[in-house]
Amino acid sequence: MNICYDIDCYKPVNNPVVTIGTFDGVHLGHQKIISTLIETAHKENGESIILTFWPHPRMIVSDYPDEIKLLNTLNEKIEIFRNLGVQNLVFIPFTKEFSKQAPATFLKDIMIDKIKAKFIIIGHDHRFGHDREGSYSFLEENQLKYGYKTIEIEAFEVDEVAISSTKIRKAIEDGNIIKATSYLGYEYSLTGFVKKGIGLGKKIGFPTANIEGIEHEKQVPADGVYVVKVVVCNEQYLGMLNIGDNPTINNKGRSVEVNIFDFTDDIYDQPINILFIDRLRSEIRFDNLELLSQQIKADEIAALEVIRSYKNYPDDKSY
Repeated sequence: MNICYDIDCYKPVNNPVVTIGTFDGVHLGHQKIISTLIETAHKENGESIILTFWPHPRMIVSDYPDEIKLLNTLNEKIEIFRNLGVQNLVFIPFTKEFSKQAPATFLKDIMIDKIKAKFIIIGHDHRFGHDREGSYSFLEENQLKYGYKTIEIEAFEVDEVAISSTKIRKAIEDGNIIKATSYLGYEYSLTGFVKKGIGLGKKIGFPTANIEGIEHEKQVPADGVYVVKVVVCNEQYLGMLNIGDNPTINNKGRSVEVNIFDFTDDIYDQPINILFIDRLRSEIRFDNLELLSQQIKADEIAALEVIRSYKNYPDDKSY
């Protein structure tokens, strides 16, 4: 996949087939658009192009940018596009000045003069340009003038609910991992580095890897205990993860810690990727460490039951 981090580095390709959007989450609805993009490019002997923006527009136009949470980091999004088979990815650096650009200017200066689009594929509800005035109808009205064709993609539904990034963010914020996965089409993940913690888990028989360095814009699931897959040192394991304030020991700092099943290696300072399978329970305060240990043992049994029934758990693990 060719990547341009600025529109000025883009070099025109044969019969460009383009879609526009922020694609936060690259969920099943987005994947439907991208699938049509790639199929059309193949059919028309052209190349597929995703034209997107970074930073995310909401982080620029919002009065409270630090409160904006996203489903994908930049690197995660790039990797998903690559795996889906996109040929060209073009980023437009999003600024407040750019946000004021009229749809007609964006269409002529970027889509036509720069990209030289022959096909423009757009989701049914996508809007672009100043005050979100650009739409499918706007693109359709300008087809003859600029010599491209427009294709509109209808909403993708799961259980009769139209998928959106906003609904997925809400599901993750609520800890509803099953719903989020059904909308995304893949497991939601967090990536960070293993750092030394207070060592409580080891004392009660459940050593944990303390995860830090999660990108600040990434949406972290609700506090609680989760069944997860863990990728570390290029190997995949299973485990259970806690997100929260550790109320039993009055540790006021919020932490993300994972107990990796059947794992004893030293992985301090190693990158670690967590993929969420399901949520077991909310975080609970116990009167003493013995009660906490008993609950964690019960959590482990429950986690293994979830794993046994999970459609994608590794067959080579004898759980």
